[in-house]
Amino acid sequence: MNKDYYVVIMAGGVGVRFWPVSKTDRPKQFIDILGTGKSLIQQTYDRFSAFCPVENIYVVTNARYRALVAEQLPALRPEQILCEPYRKNTAPCIAYANYKIHKRNPNATIVVAPSDHVVQKEDVFISALQEAAAAATQNPWLVTLGIKPSYPNTGYGYIQFDDRSANAAHPQLKKVKLFTEKPEYEMARSFVESGEFLWNAGIFIWSLPTIMAAFRKYLPEIDELFAAYADTLDTPQEAEGIEKTYVSCRNISIDYGVMEKADNVYVMAGDFGWSDVGSWNALYELLPKNAERNAVVGTAPLAYESEGNLVRVSGDKVVVLQGLTDCIVVEDNGVLLICKRTEEQRIRQFVEDVGKEKGEQYL
Repeated sequence: MNKDYYVVIMAGGVGVRFWPVSKTDRPKQFIDILGTGKSLIQQTYDRFSAFCPVENIYVVTNARYRALVAEQLPALRPEQILCEPYRKNTAPCIAYANYKIHKRNPNATIVVAPSDHVVQKEDVFISALQEAAAAATQNPWLVTLGIKPSYPNTGYGYIQFDDRSANAAHPQLKKVKLFTEKPEYEMARSFVESGEFLWNAGIFIWSLPTIMAAFRKYLPEIDELFAAYADTLDTPQEAEGIEKTYVSCRNISIDYGVMEKADNVYVMAGDFGWSDVGSWNALYELLPKNAERNAVVGTAPLAYESEGNLVRVSGDKVVVLQGLTDCIVVEDNGVLLICKRTEEQRIRQFVEDVGKEKGEQYL
C-alpha cells in the first residue's frame, strides 16, 4: 500500500430522513441500515482499509459521537478521530483534516468520502480510487468521482464533463464543465439523455498541496482560521484551538466553496454499485424485493394484499400488513412510522412535529 495515501471519512451528519431509526444520539452512519451485521461507517472503514494503511484513515465527526466512532472502529487511535464542536458543513471539516494530516505528511494524497454510502462493487471502486489518486498525485488536480446515471434522479447533484478533455496519461479523467445541484425532473432527464452528465457522488481525491492551495485561493478566511491554530494540533490545546476556530468559521460546503469555482477539477466516471442511501425510498430501491415488491430488513411481516412496501422493525416483533401499498413501515424503540414512499420528503416535518408534540426524547 502507498504510505502517502490517506482517507478522510466524514461522519458528522444526523440523518433525519432515516428517522425513527436514525436519531440524534445515534444517527444513520452508526446503524446497520442494510441488515448486514455492520453499520454504514464500519462498512466504509472496511472498504478503505483496502486502499491505504489503516493508520492513515481519519474520521471527522461531531464531538458528541467520539465515543460511538471509537466503539465501532476500535482500531482507530484517538488522534485519528477528529471532533468538530459544531456542524459547519464539509469545507471546515476538510480544512481541519488537511491541517491535521499536514503535520504528519505534507506530501499526502487524500480521499475524502462520506461515512454512509453503499458500494456494492468494492474491487472496482478501489481500482478507480487508485487511478484517481495516481492522477491527483502527479497533477495539480481536484478530482471527484462521478456515477453513470441510470435514470433521472432529482435527489442527486450532477456533473457535466468535457468529453474531449481526456489526458493521455489518465484517459478516464475528464475536465469538469459544470456542477448542478438537484435539478427538476425534466432537466435531470435531459442531463441523462445527453450522456454528458454524471451523478455527483461527493467523493474527492486530491494531493494535500493542491487542496490547501485551493483553500487559500477560494476560502482564504477559513484557511486563515485553521492556520492560526495549526500549532495546537496533536497537543492538549487542540480542542480549545478547534473550538475557537469553529466559532468563527462560516458554514459552507466544499462544493460551493471550492469545486464550483476552481478551474482544475476533473471527474472520473465509475460504475461500482454506488448509492448514497439518502432516504428510506433510496434504501427500498437498493434492497431485493419479493414477488409483491415488498423489501424487508429484519423479520419479514405477514403481508396480505400489500405491495411495494419497505418494512423494518426492531427485534423479533410480529408485523401483519393488509391492504398497504407503496408505504414505509419502520419501527424502532417504541416509535412507529407509516407513510407513503412518495411522501417521504415530509419526514423532516414529522420529526419536527413529534419533537413539539411528544418530546425531544423521540428524536
